[in-house]
Amino acid sequence: MAEELKVIVFTLAHEEYGIEVDRIRTIERMCPITRVPKTPDFVKGVINLRGIVIPVIDLRGRFGLPETDLTDNSRIVIVAANDLEVGFIVDSANDVMDVMSDAIENPPEVLGGIKAKYLSGVAKIGDNRLLILLNLVEVLNRNEIIQLEQFGE
Repeated sequence: MAEELKVIVFTLAHEEYGIEVDRIRTIERMCPITRVPKTPDFVKGVINLRGIVIPVIDLRGRFGLPETDLTDNSRIVIVAANDLEVGFIVDSANDVMDVMSDAIENPPEVLGGIKAKYLSGVAKIGDNRLLILLNLVEVLNRNEIIQLEQFGE
């Protein structure tokens, strides 16, 4: 029997992505980001969210997608992975959706220029709609987590 997976749907470069709801702490409007020196370009800096310092990553930069200007729809999705909270800048965060586990397939080697290691699967939803599911463990690989954990101290 297929299980139901509840995901938050967000967009990046006109593609829809999903992260499991239980990994999401909150979705915030854009706010001032303090740049941190000597970090990779896709690490935009840190924000102070209700007294907690949270590192912020531009997912476009992380995936090697072209950067664009932020809009009124841009959001920071705060996720929790390995006891670490991190903000992802996304083009928009629109929806909560139920995905059946039997609709999820393994990702191709490269999807829209994004390496398969960053993806946990691709869900077929509807006739002509695909939802790309992120593998948070790889998006925040161990070396980067070590760098990011230093912000929270």
